[in-house]
Amino acid sequence: MKETSYSVEEVKNFKELLNHSINLYGDNNIFKFKKRMYKKGETVEFNYMTYKEFGKEVEALGTALNSLNIDNKRIALISKNRYEWIETYYAVLTGSKIIVPLDKSLPNNEIISLAERSEAEAIVFEDKYLDVIKKIRDEKLSSIKYFINMDAEKEEDGILSYKQLIEKGKKMIEDGDTSQTDAVIDENAMAVMLFTSGTTSMSKAVMLSQRNLCQNALSILAYMKFDENDCTLALLPFHHALPAFVMNVLIYVGATYTFCDGLKYITQNLAEYECTVIVAVPAIVEVIYKRIKKQIEKEGKTKLVNSMTKFTNVLDKLHIKIKDKVFKDIHNALGGHLRLLISAAAPIDSQILEGLLGFGIRTVQGYGLTEAAPTVSIENDFDVRLGSVGKPIKNVEIKIEGRDEQGIGEVLIKGPNVMLGYYKNEEATKEVLVDGWYHTGDLGYLDKDGFLYITGRKKNVIVQKNGKNIFPEELEVLINHIPFVKESIVYGRPTWDNDLDICVKIVYDKDEIKAVHGYKSEEDILKDMKEAIAKINENMPPYKHIRDVIVTSEELIKTTTAKVKRHEEIAKILGENK
Repeated sequence: MKETSYSVEEVKNFKELLNHSINLYGDNNIFKFKKRMYKKGETVEFNYMTYKEFGKEVEALGTALNSLNIDNKRIALISKNRYEWIETYYAVLTGSKIIVPLDKSLPNNEIISLAERSEAEAIVFEDKYLDVIKKIRDEKLSSIKYFINMDAEKEEDGILSYKQLIEKGKKMIEDGDTSQTDAVIDENAMAVMLFTSGTTSMSKAVMLSQRNLCQNALSILAYMKFDENDCTLALLPFHHALPAFVMNVLIYVGATYTFCDGLKYITQNLAEYECTVIVAVPAIVEVIYKRIKKQIEKEGKTKLVNSMTKFTNVLDKLHIKIKDKVFKDIHNALGGHLRLLISAAAPIDSQILEGLLGFGIRTVQGYGLTEAAPTVSIENDFDVRLGSVGKPIKNVEIKIEGRDEQGIGEVLIKGPNVMLGYYKNEEATKEVLVDGWYHTGDLGYLDKDGFLYITGRKKNVIVQKNGKNIFPEELEVLINHIPFVKESIVYGRPTWDNDLDICVKIVYDKDEIKAVHGYKSEEDILKDMKEAIAKINENMPPYKHIRDVIVTSEELIKTTTAKVKRHEEIAKILGENK
């Protein structure tokens, strides 16, 4: 009988999860660090931390935190990706407290606002945020009483040292303090407070429980094989739901974590750390793909690679797998060990997906939301369908509400991963949680085999006077294939007769144009883009025709996860073009 899932040992909370990993993989390395920054070509040397060492530091930090007078148990956390972030996260959760990860990219005024809204009584931070932390403290702008600096060697000016706290915790444990190991976990209570993207006045505080998070990690492990030999490169900021989820999955299986030196060093880091798995947003996947394509073109091998891709695709269907040998140079450019690339957070261009798969780089799509802790569906070891975002993970149900003639409607989900609600926002909670079903606001459909396809956001749909619906994301995929287009946004522009004209703003790649043409005026670029749009219109029904084009080299307004802030960008466009 064909296997359809993997067996996974149950854990109900983070204390059980961490103990599970320490017991099974205690001597494995949880972290691998460079001893210093190295120039290309230099021999890289590493430091390591084992799961046992990590467990001891987590217990020590948690014990020290227990000695602080934190009545409501809330601890905020802000820093770049580093091992202390993960250590703090686990120390707080295994001590039955509440972690509040803050976006590391926010301006000071928004950090202050979220610190106040979270009602945290302690904050762990890195040196970069010292000025705003002192402002919060000196002007008493929040309920925070304890300020803990990851980089301070000792307590100074009322700001505690992270390192000293760990040493204090170790001494307390030696003296018989068992408060951390004795902490009772309520897996159904709020454990993580995550703020959604948006301005501080609009962002919602999502309440997730330990049950939400642990069930989500186990549900993906039922369908995807990860193990102690895996090594990942931390690319996405940990304060988002997706990278934190990946962290829990990989810690459960005893894998190793490494830290990226910056986006321009991705391929170099993959090789240095011998990474096997990476999780990225489509923007990063696209960068990786474009670098591969550029190198192929530079070497004059485009025709050869295209032929070999077609040939090996045929062999794949015959279960003859030789892509890793045929495209060895491409695999080596990504470190030579990469076995899985997961793209999530937004739909990926199917041509990029096909291109990577054609080179033998296993690339899968997933779908999720912060409110779902975060994973809902993913292409997995048993079910893959190009263009879909896979089937629901274990214990998660999906249904489509309000289907149109194409079967497209709002995606609703139900399962143990669905949030408790929005903190202090009962009205917003009731809007999206109805009879246990979470209304995602995403539009999509299920095919006859249960694969989910996402077509766009409900609030982004352009509805014309004749009742026709236009999904801007569908047109943007086509537009983004036009040479020299970096990104685009399709929007509806009001007309004199209360209808909407379909228009597009295109961001062109100035560097690419310069490399190919030397110089082109914006007038010439606009002319080229209009001609390309006219060709797209030829293959579209009239109601989908794009009526006007704007070009610019200035990037679109984005969130810290590189998602376009559509409504903000469209308001800007319409305001500038009245």
